[in-house]
Amino acid sequence: MSRELKIEAARAATTLVKDGMRLGIGTGSTADEFIRLLADMVSQGLSVTGVPTSEKTRVLCEELGVPLTTLDAMPELDLVVDGADEVDGNLTLIKGGGGALLREKIVANAAASMVVIADESKLVETLGKFPLPIEVNPFGLEATRIAVQLACKKLGLTGDTSLRGGHEAPFVTDGGHFIIDASFGHIPDASSLSSALLEIPGVVEHGLFIGYADIVFLSSPNGVKKLG
Repeated sequence: MSRELKIEAARAATTLVKDGMRLGIGTGSTADEFIRLLADMVSQGLSVTGVPTSEKTRVLCEELGVPLTTLDAMPELDLVVDGADEVDGNLTLIKGGGGALLREKIVANAAASMVVIADESKLVETLGKFPLPIEVNPFGLEATRIAVQLACKKLGLTGDTSLRGGHEAPFVTDGGHFIIDASFGHIPDASSLSSALLEIPGVVEHGLFIGYADIVFLSSPNGVKKLG
């Protein structure tokens, strides 16, 4: 996705931002473009308060002058704007490619509405081509990975499960957890997979966002399409 397409998807989302809004601010390269546009609006007099979904987002917002607070100080949000790694026709998402899925889901759950910005290549008929990020507790990692594989096998899902970053230098989330990336190829029943994964004690959260997105803006060379 070219930067120009990311900017256009982000620009579509800015049309929904109103003065005085309490905003959840997403993580990722497309969300970064939204932050830059939002910072321009703030410099021109827009009054908003944001809650960042990652430390990376917090740093960029602070550098650009976007006012921030914490979710504890402002636990109810009007709108969250974030990217996605995949989206299907029901607006179910796979997120977590940037490693911020837990905070992204917590913030999305606190928001009255979620707007997703992405390019048209992220729209799929069936989720799963993008590996599903599963955030796990470092304790008992291998036992959790085996439990994930067994739970998925019962649902007819097979594929590699790999520790992001590898065992020598694993990726660590802002919450101090690890991420297992599960390559299924297709996920025909996201709800059943969600339930099965969350029953595993070592699983903290997963990257399936079911029922969160209200609007998706998909950019292409032909313009921006709105879903939802």
